[in-house]
Amino acid sequence: MCSFSLAYSGSHPFLHCALDLWGTVVHIEGVRVAGKVAFSYGNMLLQKCRLRNHIAMEVTQVLLNAQSVDSTVRKHAEETLKQFQEQNLPGFLLSLSGELASEEKPVDSRKLAGLILKNALDAKEQHRKYELVQRWLSLDVAVKTQIKTCLLQTLSSPAPDARSTASQVIAKVAGIELPQKQWPELIGSLLSNQQLPAHIKQATLETLGYLCEEVSPDVMEQDQVNKILTAVIQGMNAEEKNNDVRLAATRALYNALGFAQANFTNDMERDFIMRVVCQATLSPEVKIRQAAFECLVSISSTYYEKLAPYIQDIFSITAKAVREDEEPVALQAIEFWSSICDEEIDILEDYGGDFTADSDVPCYNFIKQALPALVPMLLETLLKQEEDQDQDEVAWNLAMAGGTCLGLVARTVGDDIVPLVMPFIEENITKPDWRQREAATYAFGSILEGPSPDKLTPIVNGALNFMLTALTKDANSHVKDTTAWTLGRIFEFLHGSTVEIPIITPANCQQIITVLLQSMKDAPNVAEKACGALYFLAQGYGDVAASSPLTPFFQEMVQSLLTVTHREDAGESRLRTAAYEALNEVVRCSTDETVPMVLQLVPVIMMELHQTLEAQKLSSDEREKQSELQGLLCGCLQVIIQKLGSSEPTKYAFSQYADQIMSLFLRVFACRSATVHEEAMLSIGALAYATGPDFAKYMPEFYKYLEMGLQNFEEYQVCAVTVGVVGDLCRALEDKILPYCDGIMTQLLKDLSSNQLHRSVKPPIFSCFGDIALAIGENFEKYLMYAMPMLQSAAELSARATGADDEILDYTNLLRNGILEAYSGIFQGFKNSPKTQLLIPYAPHILQFLDSIYMEKDMDDVVMKTAIGVLGDLADTLGSNAGSLIQQSVSSKDFLIECLSSDDHLIKESAEWAQMAISRAISV
Repeated sequence: MCSFSLAYSGSHPFLHCALDLWGTVVHIEGVRVAGKVAFSYGNMLLQKCRLRNHIAMEVTQVLLNAQSVDSTVRKHAEETLKQFQEQNLPGFLLSLSGELASEEKPVDSRKLAGLILKNALDAKEQHRKYELVQRWLSLDVAVKTQIKTCLLQTLSSPAPDARSTASQVIAKVAGIELPQKQWPELIGSLLSNQQLPAHIKQATLETLGYLCEEVSPDVMEQDQVNKILTAVIQGMNAEEKNNDVRLAATRALYNALGFAQANFTNDMERDFIMRVVCQATLSPEVKIRQAAFECLVSISSTYYEKLAPYIQDIFSITAKAVREDEEPVALQAIEFWSSICDEEIDILEDYGGDFTADSDVPCYNFIKQALPALVPMLLETLLKQEEDQDQDEVAWNLAMAGGTCLGLVARTVGDDIVPLVMPFIEENITKPDWRQREAATYAFGSILEGPSPDKLTPIVNGALNFMLTALTKDANSHVKDTTAWTLGRIFEFLHGSTVEIPIITPANCQQIITVLLQSMKDAPNVAEKACGALYFLAQGYGDVAASSPLTPFFQEMVQSLLTVTHREDAGESRLRTAAYEALNEVVRCSTDETVPMVLQLVPVIMMELHQTLEAQKLSSDEREKQSELQGLLCGCLQVIIQKLGSSEPTKYAFSQYADQIMSLFLRVFACRSATVHEEAMLSIGALAYATGPDFAKYMPEFYKYLEMGLQNFEEYQVCAVTVGVVGDLCRALEDKILPYCDGIMTQLLKDLSSNQLHRSVKPPIFSCFGDIALAIGENFEKYLMYAMPMLQSAAELSARATGADDEILDYTNLLRNGILEAYSGIFQGFKNSPKTQLLIPYAPHILQFLDSIYMEKDMDDVVMKTAIGVLGDLADTLGSNAGSLIQQSVSSKDFLIECLSSDDHLIKESAEWAQMAISRAISV
C-alpha cells in the first residue's frame, strides 16, 4: 500500500490517498436485519443502562417493541437502542449476549438479540466489515470473554431458535478471532459437547458447520481439522438415531469439505467419508437425504479427480433418487451430474483432448462412460413438467433440471449424444399428450449446443417446418413456449457466417419471420420466446456487410416489436424487455439499405422517452416501472445512435436530433434512478462518439451528472460505466475536455483510494488515465506527480500474484492491463512534446514492471499485447533516452523474441512495431 498526498494549485482540494485495489464486496450468507436497528439485553436482567440522559431502560421490552407492527412504537424502540449502542458499546454487546443466553426471556427477544449481535460483527460491504472487525478486536478482553461465555452457554438452551442463532454468532466471532490466533480453546470446547444430550450435540455440529463457512482452511491446524471431521462424520453415521443431530452433521460436512484436502488424499479416510455420505443419501429423513446429495455435489467439484472409485455407486444412488425420491432430493441428484459436466467442460476447454504429463487434472470422461444410462434417466425427467411452469419466471422443477443437465451433457460429449436422444424425440414429438410433445421439443432444444453443425444441420433442416407449424398451430401453450425457445437455440448455435450449410434460406426466410411475428401476439411467455428467437435470427446476420435476407422485412419487424412493447400484459414474462432487446439487435444488424427507416425510428423512441418524463405523482411501484421503461428506451437510443454514428452520411442525417436527444438524457439523469442512470450514461458515450468535438456544447450541463456517476460507490456498475464514458469523451472532445480534467482526475484518484468502491472498477480507472493523457497531451504534466505513484504502487501489487487462484489471477491481469494502458496513453500523449523528459525518471520502474510480469509467466494474451506495446511506446517517445535502459533490462529482449514468434497476429503485429521503435532508439 502507498500513501501520498494530492494537492492541486488553486481551488482543488488537498486529498490524502491510499491505494486500495483489492477491496471487494463479500456476500454474507444468513439472515440479516436490514434497514433498521434493533438490539437486545443481557444474561441477568439488565436493570439500568446509563445513557446520556440517565434514563433507565428495560431492554427486553424495547427489543419486543422493535418488532412491533405499530411503526411509531417500532421507530421509537429502534432510536432508543441506537442511542444505547452509541453511548455504551461494551454494555450494549454484553446485553445482547446476555439476552440471548437467558432462559427467562421471550424467544422473540432472544432470537433478535442474537441476530443483531451477529450483524454487529459483520457486514456485506467490505469497508464496513473491516470497521466492525476492528471494533470487536479493540474491545476489552474481559467484555469479549463474557460475551463468548454467554454464546457457548446458549448452545445448551432448550429453545432451538436461540441455539441456532448462537451458532451463527459464535462462527462470526471465530471468523474474526481465529485468524488473529485468539480463542484457541474454542474448537476443543465445542468438541467436548459430543457426549452431551442430543440438542446440545446438534447445536455444536451446526456451530462447526457455520465456523467452517466463516474461517479460511489455512487458519486451522490439520489436527483440529481432523477432530472436526471426526465429530461431523460420527454425527452423520447411520448409528446416530437422532435425525436433528444427523441433519446438522450432514450440513456441517458440506461446509467442512473445503478443509478436507489432506483427508481426501488419504485413501482410507476418503473411503470412509464417501461411505458415510452415500449412506446418508439413503436416510429415511428427506432433509438428510437432500443435504447428503448437496455434499456429493460439492465433492464432485472440489474433489473431481478423486471420484473414479465411487462413480458407479454414485450413479446407482442418483438414478434411484431421480426416479423415486421427493423432488428436493431428486433435484440435487441431477445437480451432481450437472456439476460433473461443468468440471469436464472446463477441463476440455482448458486442455482440449490433449492430456499431457503437465496437465493439472486429467479428464476422466465420467459423462461419456455414463452416457448410455444417464441420458435415458434425464429424458424421463423431461416428462415431469408442472402445469404453470412457463408462467413462473423462477420456476425450477425436475423437468427443467433434467433439461439443463441434458444440455450440459451435450456440451460435454458433443456428437455422441445425438443418437441417444433422437429416438425419444421421434417417438414423442407427435403424441396427443402435450407432456410428450413438450418433452420431445425440450430434448431437441437442449442438445443444440455441443454437437457439431455437420451432425445437427440435416436434422434441423428436416424438423424446421414441423416446428414452425407447431409454434402457430399446437393447442398447448407449454409446447408453443418450448418450440419458440428451441427455434431461438437453433438460430443461436446453427445460424450465422461461421456455419457452412445455412438453416435460413430464401425459400424459408419469409415463413420464419411471419411465424415469429405472429407468435409475438400469443401469450406473454410464448411471445417473449418468439422475441428471443428473432433476436438470434437478426444476430446471425450481424457481420453481413452488404445485403441481408431480413432487409425486406425490416419495417414489419420493427413495427411488430414496437406493438409488443405497448401490450397491456408486456410486463409479464419479461416480454417488454425481450421486445426491446430484439428491436435493438434488428437495428444493430441492419444494413445500409435500411438507414432511412432507422432514422425514422429516432423521433418515435424520443417521443416514448419524453412521455415517461411527463408522468406526475407516481406511486413507488409505478416509478419503478417508469425507471425500467426509461432504461429500455435509453438502451434503444444508444443502439440507434451507434448505428447512425458509424458513417459520415448517416452521422450528418442524425445530427438534427442530437440536441433534443441530449436534452432528454439530461432530464432522465434528473430522475436519479440507478438503472436509468447507467443506461443513459452508456447512451451519452454513444452520442459523444457520434457528435465528436461538437459534444463540447453539452459539457457544462452534463458535467455534474458525470461527477455524480464517478462518485457512485454503492452502485458500482454506474461508476464503472461513467469511467468508460470519460474515455469516450476524451476520444470525442480531445483537448476540449481540458477544462473538466481537474475535477475528473480528482474524482478518479479518490475512487482509486477508496476501500468502499468495488475493485472491478479500478483497472478501468487506470486505463482512463491513459485516455485523458492521449486527449490533452503535455497538459497531463500537472497530474503526473499524482498518477505515476498510483500506477507504480498498483504495478508493484499486481506483479506479486504468484500462486493466486484463478479469480485473483484474472483480476490481476485486468489490473495489469489497465496500468499498461495508462502508461501507453501517457507516452503517446507526450510524444513529440518538449516535455517528454518529464517521463524519463519513470522509465526504469516501468521496465522493471515489464520484467516482473514477463518473469511471472502468468499474463494472458491481452496483457502480453499491451505490454509489448508499452515497450514500443517507451522507446518511441523517449528515443535515445530509453535505448540504454532497454538494453540493460533483464528480459526485454527475450520478451520481444517471444512476442515476435506468437501465434496471435495482434501480439506479433505489436511486437514488430515495438522492434522498429527499439531499433530507432538504440541506433540514435
